[in-house]
Amino acid sequence: MHDAALLIIVVSAALIFDFTNGFHDTANAMATSIATGALKPRAAVALSAVLNLLGAFLSVKVAATIAGGIVASGAITLPIVFAGLLGAIMWNMITWSVGLPSSSSHALIGGVIGATLVSAGTSAVHGHSIVAKVVIPALLAPVLTALVAMLATRLSYRIARPDERPRSHRYFRYGQLASASLVSLAHGTNDAQKTMGVITLALIADHQLRPGADPPTWVIVSCGVAIAAGTYFGGWRVIRTMGHRLTRIEAPQGFTAQTTAVAVLLTATQGGLPLSTTHITSGAVLGTGLGRRGAKVSWRVAGSMVIAWLLTLPAAALVAAGIGLIVDSGGSGQIVVVSAVAVVLLLGFYLWSRRNPVSAENVNETSDSFGRTLSSIERPVLETSGGLSA
Repeated sequence: MHDAALLIIVVSAALIFDFTNGFHDTANAMATSIATGALKPRAAVALSAVLNLLGAFLSVKVAATIAGGIVASGAITLPIVFAGLLGAIMWNMITWSVGLPSSSSHALIGGVIGATLVSAGTSAVHGHSIVAKVVIPALLAPVLTALVAMLATRLSYRIARPDERPRSHRYFRYGQLASASLVSLAHGTNDAQKTMGVITLALIADHQLRPGADPPTWVIVSCGVAIAAGTYFGGWRVIRTMGHRLTRIEAPQGFTAQTTAVAVLLTATQGGLPLSTTHITSGAVLGTGLGRRGAKVSWRVAGSMVIAWLLTLPAAALVAAGIGLIVDSGGSGQIVVVSAVAVVLLLGFYLWSRRNPVSAENVNETSDSFGRTLSSIERPVLETSGGLSA
């Protein structure tokens, strides 16, 4: 296959990943605002999409880390970038279909690592950089965020005296508009850059750019548009998990979770750390559940999320390594076949998810222990009586 055609396929795969990143991670910014009623579902995802697009233009430090800090850019070929992207896309679709908020960032990094290992060997993987910039922050960030969110939640409820809480909760919902907007902006700044970094890797592999170059303007624009479009698509399954299944969110909790998350995200972006927005916001939501007196946390859901987090990087790496073995040693025929199989699998995940559709209309509904559908208004009554299942 001619390099130009292969480059188009790789860039297209990168933008598809960016789209899945958008709808997979919408919950990070808007799940708590939707759950508390601070924003209507459709308005929430529209606002998040616009701010994700704007955030993509604010920095390229994380893109530089992905393009040169994880693997040796000089050892990368276009088929390997393609394999890494497919590994990440497949893991995103698997976790989305079951409503688990896993890390798109780690799926992408794992995919790139796995594909690089089978093509160029261990010498092309910057192990020290991966540990310092990916593994250690991934372990520390959600724990620290949860602790800060827990303390901030306790402070919020102390400030709002019981007799003033209905009024103060209304003010906290107003505050959520600002905090959710900042999370969306930070998400666009951090996550859109990861796809920019991968496309930059592809351009370096195709000798369109020199190693160490910043992403071209067209790459920044296309990645911003792709992640914004995915964000508007919704990702309602993950929104339901983050907003209702982990813990019941009240307005003060939503505000503190989002404010804590955005502080950590913007700090990480300035340091060039490709942190997982999912890890940070999930940790913040968990912390608010621990911080509110009388709140219940579903440790079963939390445990499932942690397992997904631990599996994300190695699972995406394994899938990408398998694809890499096929496409790196083969010709254009293998790439076409793998692409066709990937399209069929993606369609299959989507059709499977339609058996139990979640949309803007029912995202705030869950079920009780008898499987009956309940609105979010009925949840507090059943939660206090012990009749609600996670």
